[in-house]
Amino acid sequence: VQLQASGGGLVQVGGSLRLSCAASGLTFSTYGMGWFRQAPGLNREFVATISWSGSTTYYADSVKGRFTISRDNAKNTVYLQMNSLKPEDTAVYYCAAKRGRVDRDNIMDYWGKGTLVTVSS
Repeated sequence: VQLQASGGGLVQVGGSLRLSCAASGLTFSTYGMGWFRQAPGLNREFVATISWSGSTTYYADSVKGRFTISRDNAKNTVYLQMNSLKPEDTAVYYCAAKRGRVDRDNIMDYWGKGTLVTVSS
């Protein structure tokens, strides 16, 4: 299984970025997907998850209303649209996959390498 995240970069406060994660080696449409992040010196934390069908999503309180997770099962890709970015959103962002139901936690089966998002003030 490979999960390749992309789309990170440097953005100013209040700006937007869209992260993408291309999945291969799994039946994508049967996996829940998620985005997680790890800031320097901190533990990796839950950001958002989405069910295999895309009908159910969960968000961390810190990003609710600013971030949107979505997926395209035809392209084996999950996205994270990030708006109104804040300095505290600076982190390495990881995508992950889980066979079965996802929730608001870090319990996933496969993890990809991260992509760095830096929000400058």
